[in-house]
Amino acid sequence: MLKIGVFYDGNYFLHVSNYYNYDHPRRRRLSISGLHEFIRHQVSQEEGVDYRLSQIVDAHYFRGRLNAYDARQRGDTLYWDRVFDDILMSAGVTTHYLPLKSNSFGRREEKGIEVWLALEAYERCTTKEFDVLVLISSDGDYVPLIRKLNTLGTRVMVLSWDFEFTTDTGKRMVTRTSQDLLEEVTYPVAMHQLIDNRLSRNDSVINNLFVQTDGKKSYVNNYDQGSRSDYEYDEYDDEVDDEDYKLGEIHSLKDGYGFIKFPPNNLFFHHTSVIDGEFSELREGDEVEYTVGVNEEGQQIARNVRLIWEEEEEEGIND
Repeated sequence: MLKIGVFYDGNYFLHVSNYYNYDHPRRRRLSISGLHEFIRHQVSQEEGVDYRLSQIVDAHYFRGRLNAYDARQRGDTLYWDRVFDDILMSAGVTTHYLPLKSNSFGRREEKGIEVWLALEAYERCTTKEFDVLVLISSDGDYVPLIRKLNTLGTRVMVLSWDFEFTTDTGKRMVTRTSQDLLEEVTYPVAMHQLIDNRLSRNDSVINNLFVQTDGKKSYVNNYDQGSRSDYEYDEYDDEVDDEDYKLGEIHSLKDGYGFIKFPPNNLFFHHTSVIDGEFSELREGDEVEYTVGVNEEGQQIARNVRLIWEEEEEEGIND
């Protein structure tokens, strides 16, 4: 039997899932179980073994997220955290979370997750002796990990997505995988090419990469935890000074976009304009800071939307 270990960079995975849910013609989120089925098929093909002999024996998901106290202030965030945990658990994925930390500006940041993933992956390879380790990430910081795994004789497969699109506000968003990472691994797999290949249109393995809703809204689609800020850039944006920010209140939220109160008209903002946080954390009535920009049609829009966290203390809770 061929032993496979799968390691998710959770922020990257949800970032890609957001793209397919909001911006790609498929309008579906990625399916964990479908992805595992694809991995088994791909590994068996690359290694030249029967599909039934390619087994995922270990899978791990790493991500920073809000602590329980902060999540409780965000409406149903705790509920959707639990929903996604259930999805991962049903697929046999072990979760590893670190609480988001506040920096000197009061903004939540993900710290230490990459190091934790790398250490866990290396330790698991030495103890469980994976034949193939599958890494779902685009980050060149994992190159030292790949080189260490190569010394163990573990083949490494990286599932990567490269894509770009223009938002409703005219922002050009780009995601690219580190070339250094791709050059070090044994099996680089360009997922975007496989998914968009016309020859794969009727391929059940490719189609099963996405949540099948049968025309009904899936509860998976409600779980939106992806942040784009770590993986995309807007080549037209200049640096924003603190004095350029304005204060406002969320008027309404839709599927992937929202509006901020701004008399006489409300300002539109796209979910990709949320910074230092996640679109799913926003609620109607939330106070936010933002900058005002102009789209290609000359209309004013909100950019760099950031939730203003209320600094509160509760007895027995340590942030």
